[in-house]
Amino acid sequence: MITLYTANTPNGVKVTIAMEEIGAPYDLKILNLGENDQKKPDFLKINPNGRIPALVDDDGPNGKAVRVFESGAVLLYLAEKFGKLLPIDPAERIEAIAWAFFQTGGIGPMMGQAGYFKRNHPDFTPGFERYYGESRRLVGVMNDTLETRPFLAGDTFSIGDIMSFGWIDRAPGYFGMELSDFPAVEDWHNRIAVRPGVQKGLAILSPS
Repeated sequence: MITLYTANTPNGVKVTIAMEEIGAPYDLKILNLGENDQKKPDFLKINPNGRIPALVDDDGPNGKAVRVFESGAVLLYLAEKFGKLLPIDPAERIEAIAWAFFQTGGIGPMMGQAGYFKRNHPDFTPGFERYYGESRRLVGVMNDTLETRPFLAGDTFSIGDIMSFGWIDRAPGYFGMELSDFPAVEDWHNRIAVRPGVQKGLAILSPS
């Protein structure tokens, strides 16, 4: 059994979406970030960095339990374990992995900081503009790619798409970036948002 530790954040929804798309059973543990559950000793044994998402797979490599932390590593682990969410074509496969790294190195940190300044330091315009501008540049990179293909890696929906979807989905409310400024990204977002696995992965973490 896979035990997933996560919460309703742009990073947190990645793994519930992946698990629902894969269709594998899992035990969901929703952490209360407001209560700092992610900093408690039991969770730090799973992720020493004290961040969600993370998982424990009782049936890991060679039948031994394994912990996996950092969202990109978690999605890559699940894709390889179940043989899903990565293209079969080798060129598209590495493209999907590259887009996963693109999110962890760019989309997530930049949008996270844009949201931080928007919420906590609204009067510090240089801070917000720095991260808002870089977020728009990165989404523009996605838009240029999605003008030529249905998904980031090519014809296959993959971990490359899931990694950025949660952030793109919340960008308008999180820090005011309108998807209509990026038509190809908006179309991509709307097509992904109606996938049953995506809807289930989001709903399971949404407040009732």
